[in-house]
Amino acid sequence: MFVSPPGSHDSFSFYIDEASPVGPEQPDTVQNFVSVFGTVAKKLMRKWLATQTMNFTSQLEAGVRFFDLRISTKPRDPDNELFFAHGLFSATVREGLEQISGFLSAHAREVVFLDFNHFYGVQNMHHEKLVAMLREVFGDKLCPVIFAQEVSLQYLWEKEYQVLVFYHHPMALEVPFLWPGQMMPSPWANTTDPEKLIQFLQASVTDRRRKGTFFVSQVVLTPKASTVMKGMASGLRETITERALPAMMQWIRSQRPGESGINIITADFVELGEFISAVITLNYHLDDEDDYAT
Repeated sequence: MFVSPPGSHDSFSFYIDEASPVGPEQPDTVQNFVSVFGTVAKKLMRKWLATQTMNFTSQLEAGVRFFDLRISTKPRDPDNELFFAHGLFSATVREGLEQISGFLSAHAREVVFLDFNHFYGVQNMHHEKLVAMLREVFGDKLCPVIFAQEVSLQYLWEKEYQVLVFYHHPMALEVPFLWPGQMMPSPWANTTDPEKLIQFLQASVTDRRRKGTFFVSQVVLTPKASTVMKGMASGLRETITERALPAMMQWIRSQRPGESGINIITADFVELGEFISAVITLNYHLDDEDDYAT
């Protein structure tokens, strides 16, 4: 896969339900914080948990083609519904998938990558429910697993495939259209320092050349507890993302796609700094039409 599509980090977090319970993956300190301060705590959490402002349809219309998806059940939910979640709960998975499918039905030559990489409180029956939902919503748009090097836009267009689903769970080995999670590595820098992030990204791209898989470069800074405390009221976008944007955009524009170069690039608040157009523009550096593998 040589083309570099833009992606969004925590793609679903444009909607955070402040009335929802805290996600099961959150540590006791967060659970206790919310139990004491209630709605006020959740409003503050939202400022740091929401990494996007555009819904799925708006992201797609803007050019995003890779979606970072984290799935959770709600405690004691009799319906066993599946939700997107990042600290607090977002929309139902079905709502999101149907938005994406609607866009694809109207744009037959567009292709998306759905990366299901975290599961919270999800049991086998929930995985089975999600697989059935994917079949129902996307049907023949789902691309079965082949070698990554064999995937090209031409191949996908000929077969009329529009959706590649990456699934970071052993269930992927049982379902023909679930691509194993290890075929979409997405190393995480886990730093608030833009310089360290860029060093990490560059080293990761170099390492990617040995893997022969799809690959995600997360151009994302992660706040520490001390960062959150200092910027509690301002939130992630103002405290970290906007300030680091010039350095991150400079790194993106310096990259080149290709077998030994960059692949998928994800970011928070994808509307900032011409991120989407900058990533798309990288593809004009591909040598010739034969390089347009997806």
